[in-house]
Amino acid sequence: MSALSHPRFNDEHAAYEWVEARLWPNGPVCPHCGATDRIRPLMGKSTRIGVKKCYHCYKPFTVKVGTIFEDSHVPMFKWLQAFHLMCSSKKGISSNQLHRILEVSLKTAWFMSHRLREAMRDGSLGPLGGGGKVVEADETFIGRKKGVPTPKGGPSHKHAVLALVERGGKARSVHLDEVTKAEVGKLVRENIDRESRFMTDGAGTTARSARSSPSTVTSATLWASTSAARTARSTPTRSRGSSVCSSAA
Repeated sequence: MSALSHPRFNDEHAAYEWVEARLWPNGPVCPHCGATDRIRPLMGKSTRIGVKKCYHCYKPFTVKVGTIFEDSHVPMFKWLQAFHLMCSSKKGISSNQLHRILEVSLKTAWFMSHRLREAMRDGSLGPLGGGGKVVEADETFIGRKKGVPTPKGGPSHKHAVLALVERGGKARSVHLDEVTKAEVGKLVRENIDRESRFMTDGAGTTARSARSSPSTVTSATLWASTSAARTARSTPTRSRGSSVCSSAA
């Protein structure tokens, strides 16, 4: 037995019942008029699974209306499988992997993964960090810009991405049009609370753009201060008496 052998991951009726129990814990609610009574399931031979009809507004609906499942032809149990795989994968899961596991097209897997990530978003676009919190920043270069030749050195032909990570909190990645002090500084000021402790790896552009932050520490500075502290702890100290004797001598 595995987690994916549960009926809701393999049977469409069980999948609908599982979703309905969570979205409608006290019974079905009409998404059109908000009624909670006079709602009956439609039982025709050609009726889709989970269709109900409200006899207040006389409109049919399913539990998918108003959710990320709406207007999707993907079976509900495959949506639940995708949910489980994305939430249980420690390092995340790609659309290509969903395409292989769920046996859907790559386009469908991409569509599903984007809808699921949108549903998981908390909607908060406020600045990261705050008083006493540490926010780390680093940039990387991925992919390749279309039509840009590969230089002899440097990543100018790749796309730049700035990652901001709040320790013990959220993370945010932003695409950079240009890796300049002005561009990076603007993103840092817009996405990080000024009361935060801002930490970088000492890269020139990120470090220079962070000077407007009230508290900036680079990894090199942190390493140097840590090394100095270790050296001080390991250096034997002379007693006051020996110091006086040596000075008298």
